[in-house]
Amino acid sequence: MTVPVFRELLEQNPDVEIVMVSRKNFEALFAGIPNVIFKGIDVDDYKGFFGLRRLSNELIKEFNPDFIANLHDVIRTKIIDKIYRRKGLKVFKIDKGKEEKDHLTDVWNLNKVQLERTVERYADVFRAMGFKVELSQKLRPASGSKSGIGFAPFAQHKGKMLPLEKSYELVRILAQKHTVYFFGGGKAEAETLERWEREIPNTKSLAGKLNLTEELNKIAGLEVMVSMDSANMHLASLVGTRCVSVWGATHPYAGFLGFGQSEEDVVQVKDLTCRPCSVFGDKECYRGDWACLEEFDIQKVIEKIL
Repeated sequence: MTVPVFRELLEQNPDVEIVMVSRKNFEALFAGIPNVIFKGIDVDDYKGFFGLRRLSNELIKEFNPDFIANLHDVIRTKIIDKIYRRKGLKVFKIDKGKEEKDHLTDVWNLNKVQLERTVERYADVFRAMGFKVELSQKLRPASGSKSGIGFAPFAQHKGKMLPLEKSYELVRILAQKHTVYFFGGGKAEAETLERWEREIPNTKSLAGKLNLTEELNKIAGLEVMVSMDSANMHLASLVGTRCVSVWGATHPYAGFLGFGQSEEDVVQVKDLTCRPCSVFGDKECYRGDWACLEEFDIQKVIEKIL
């Protein structure tokens, strides 16, 4: 979700250069953005305090930054922040709004309100540095010709994922009029999607067959992506593809709707006062019946597309 923020920040401040330090496998996400230098690392090479101090020193020596932007604010980056502050560098970090999110996901809270979007929280870090950043919240299609439907039925946590029988039926209906391409990762997911490909005509599984660059290129050429509240929604945003997103235990109110995606394309069970019960979908169901997913009507997704 940092990518569209970087893109628009740098367009509005063309004399700025960003060094993005992250895991090596994320490099393709930042390809093609002028003035972004991607520094890929293996976090296992910098374990513990002394490893993080070594990483901090290496980054200072190589890049000599004017400001430090902590866009993650986890234990590892908190330690790095302290090291940089002791060296006299100016450090700015994201406000994740933890207390607001705890209140939002309290099942006894009946007054659910939209919290600041995560992309705006990223932008706030750069605004605090003194840079002007106005986010457009508009998709930028990366491909002129679009066809087919992408479908990503999996998510990291159960609270974000439709029961597979519902996803299967949804694909069966969509594939009657469109070619449906499956996206997923991991051996078990790939096996499931390959079985669906054999059983449902007009479908094609891409799970485990593409690298990240190839996957982004394929998503860029889709007419629409159907995704859980998961990474695939954000990949669609990066390449300007419309995404119809499915939300269960989570909710766009927490701020994680994909950049430029329309609230009109959000599909969810609206009459459950316990939603959202989780920011990331990683909690057990308070009710015990996963009604937000079991009662989900796939016809609402179909109506958005067909």
